[in-house]
Amino acid sequence: MIREYLDLVTQAIAELPEEKIQDVIDTLKSAHAAGKQVFLLGNGGSAATASHIACDFQKGLKEYTGKRFRACAVTDNVAVMTAWANDTAYENIFAEQLDSLLEPGDVVLAISGSGNSPNVIKAVEKANEMGAVTIGWSGFRGGKLAQVAKKAIVVNSDNMQRIEDVHMILGHLVFHCLMRQCK
Repeated sequence: MIREYLDLVTQAIAELPEEKIQDVIDTLKSAHAAGKQVFLLGNGGSAATASHIACDFQKGLKEYTGKRFRACAVTDNVAVMTAWANDTAYENIFAEQLDSLLEPGDVVLAISGSGNSPNVIKAVEKANEMGAVTIGWSGFRGGKLAQVAKKAIVVNSDNMQRIEDVHMILGHLVFHCLMRQCK
């Protein structure tokens, strides 16, 4: 079981599209240079990944480059999320935050293992309307997220835990490249 799991994660990593990863890195590098903000979001394990990557981008890049990166996980304000969910609908918890915070040219990195989370899709659609660059990371067959995000990376797996593993590795890979390229 152990070897099988590790082999399947390794296979999913090996099948990641390098040119699409480089495009995401270039997009984030440009956003960093221009002082644009990056908003990250997701549900469940993907929310944890969004928070983790936001921390790496905000704190980690400043430590290594000397220049701050305006990164924010909109998954982290429980009061705002529950207010939008309670007073309107759960599908609005991210889109409404973006409506208040997003500026044209900002970046939204949306993470959804299935690619079909309604609140993630609604947020990406709102971000597209507002002139953001949208990036979607999903798994399985990509779901709707791979269709609505301007840039999409789909992990070739049908197992949520392996998809989430690869999303975290992808986050660290992007951070590592930004750390070296944004000096």
